[in-house]
Amino acid sequence: MNIATLIKENQGVIVDVRSYGEFQGGSVVDSINIPLNEIPERIEEIKRLKTPLILCCASGNRSGQAQHFLSQYGIECYNGGSWLDVNYYKSQNI
Repeated sequence: MNIATLIKENQGVIVDVRSYGEFQGGSVVDSINIPLNEIPERIEEIKRLKTPLILCCASGNRSGQAQHFLSQYGIECYNGGSWLDVNYYKSQNI
């Protein structure tokens, strides 16, 4: 199944890995903010989230790093790329 379908069908959780400031400037509805640099210390919290996780950031770079890190812990997650792209897919469901 592709990422767009996961988002449109509201499967899993959208996790925005941008900074708090970036997240406050605009974000995907119902997404949660866990900045990339906080992921290692919040791994237990992340493990309790409904999977799959759809990770996003500004361009896809940080979410790619997060996806690589989290997959090493056996967490089902996907790099959704830019939060704007994820937001577009999410809006297709409304």
